[in-house]
Amino acid sequence: MGQNNENFFLGRQPILNRKQEIVGYELLFRATTANRAEFESYSQASTSVITSALSNFGLHEVLGGKFGFINVYLGLFLSELLELLPIGQSVLELLETIKLDGHIAERCRELKKLGFKLALDDHVYSPEYHEFYSVVDYVKIDILETDAEQLPEIVGKLRQWPVKLLAEKVETVDQFETCAALGFDYFQGYFFERPVVLNKKRLDVSGRAMLKLLQQLTMDAPLEEIEQTFKENPSLSYNLLRLVNSVALGTREKIKTLRHAILMLGTNHLRRWIQLSLFSGNDARGIENPLLEMAAVRGRLMETLVLQKLQQSASSEQSEEAFMTGILSLLDVLFETPMDEIISHLNLNEEIYSALLDRSGRLGDLLSLAEKLEITDFDAVMLLLDQCNITLDELLAAQLEAFNWRSGIMSH
Repeated sequence: MGQNNENFFLGRQPILNRKQEIVGYELLFRATTANRAEFESYSQASTSVITSALSNFGLHEVLGGKFGFINVYLGLFLSELLELLPIGQSVLELLETIKLDGHIAERCRELKKLGFKLALDDHVYSPEYHEFYSVVDYVKIDILETDAEQLPEIVGKLRQWPVKLLAEKVETVDQFETCAALGFDYFQGYFFERPVVLNKKRLDVSGRAMLKLLQQLTMDAPLEEIEQTFKENPSLSYNLLRLVNSVALGTREKIKTLRHAILMLGTNHLRRWIQLSLFSGNDARGIENPLLEMAAVRGRLMETLVLQKLQQSASSEQSEEAFMTGILSLLDVLFETPMDEIISHLNLNEEIYSALLDRSGRLGDLLSLAEKLEITDFDAVMLLLDQCNITLDELLAAQLEAFNWRSGIMSH
């Protein structure tokens, strides 16, 4: 990509606030050609990779209006290349390999004047860094590397400054709750994808209704039947109208009736919205639910990879199946109900079924690829790319398309 033709991976890890809404992403770039030993840490990429990443695609799309936390090592921190970044949206993370001295403090002040926000990455509190605590905006603490007994004291000391505290490597809901109670402001990690226990919570009414609707749409049921399901479920109808009206469908008119909404959307679109509103309707966070974000990007990424292979732009049965698999893959977490129980309500074909149940088959490989990419396990991604016969360029293009599509849905 770009003049230097260097391939790179792009990783995007969500950062959540105390309400578990996504407020930003940490972006990770990694060269594929570089020898592993060149990296002081896996998230450090060569300057050329970051430059090509910055100049070749709009980070604005990747971030979808949220903050981007970007790892910067010394060379990049001192370079003018930083000004290629969307300044108002960028948080520069000073890697722990940077020696925090007077020279760096001065540079921090310059960057703040330009409008950047700053973060200390994997930081270990020390009185000698007081000068920095009054300049930076965020302090990131790796909670797996930090002694749990010392955390309250560290948080207490850092609270003397107006910095926001970000807990990294939060892997369980318990850890999230502990850190929130200690006073952390932000959280990074995939705890929201792993419920504490799958307590056999019965699917609630709206969840069941949406699955029924999804079933009807998958089976091409007549419009009257679909309308009937909506009528039996007022909250579903409300969500549908809200979604239809919040999406730019190339129409200025507000949609008032269900039938109008269904016809306006068409069944393909309607299936999309049901798939997405499963998430926004079943959770107090609504459209800000991070599970919705992950599921939508998974679905769109998988769909785009299939479309690229088939060399078509319009959706087909195969690409629809890929989208559906991605979207449905987080329903067990959302409904706290085992996956086999959820999909037993749906008349899915064998391939989607086995992909969701045990990640097997062609769709299972694509789903695994999307999941490994999410957690930036780039070594696993490399293996899966070979297995799926997908190039890194195709993956990057599909990823950007998925992020872009997703932020398009979200911008009202």
